[in-house]
Amino acid sequence: MPRRPVILFAAACAVIALALGLITMVVVGSRQQATQTTDVATGQPLVGGDFTLTNQDGQVVDQTILNGKWTLVFFGFTYCPDYCPTTLGVLNAVQERMGDKAKDLQIVFISIDPERDTPQMLKDYLSSDGFPDGVIGLTGTPEQVAKAAKAYRAFYQKVGEGEGYTMNHGLTVYLMGPDGKFRSAVAHDLGPSRTATLIENAMEKG
Repeated sequence: MPRRPVILFAAACAVIALALGLITMVVVGSRQQATQTTDVATGQPLVGGDFTLTNQDGQVVDQTILNGKWTLVFFGFTYCPDYCPTTLGVLNAVQERMGDKAKDLQIVFISIDPERDTPQMLKDYLSSDGFPDGVIGLTGTPEQVAKAAKAYRAFYQKVGEGEGYTMNHGLTVYLMGPDGKFRSAVAHDLGPSRTATLIENAMEKG
């Protein structure tokens, strides 16, 4: 084969290879972006985000209620027979163990049962003895609640029909920083002492 056609053929192959390489990079990059589950800057899971809900006083609030405070976000419902009251009782003990540091910590309880959990229902429930002081109760339309749960990767599911239905839901409590960003997951069975230590350590790191 003459030298010039060989050179042209090699050049054409190089161009094709480069084009295929660029296409591959774009496709892979797009897939990585679509499936990315962590914050590139912090390495933390992408938990939390925008929401619009109604608090127990009937006021419409959004994610900015997290700003400036350390926050424990917990998804549950007032008809919950065991895990929700138990978790709230543990968080009450956490407040007591943290002492003055608890002033910088707020607790947000988001209902996953908007069908029954009206603002007044939340207000009455969260004022129960043994629960933490100052818990912010949030509810909303089914669509609003679903959006908030999706942002926090929080699972919930209605079980049964009629008045006797219940709700299955995740048990994780989410620790959010004063910037509104996720810091740590708190297991429901961690206990008051270890939970308080986890929060205090996060506060020290900022």
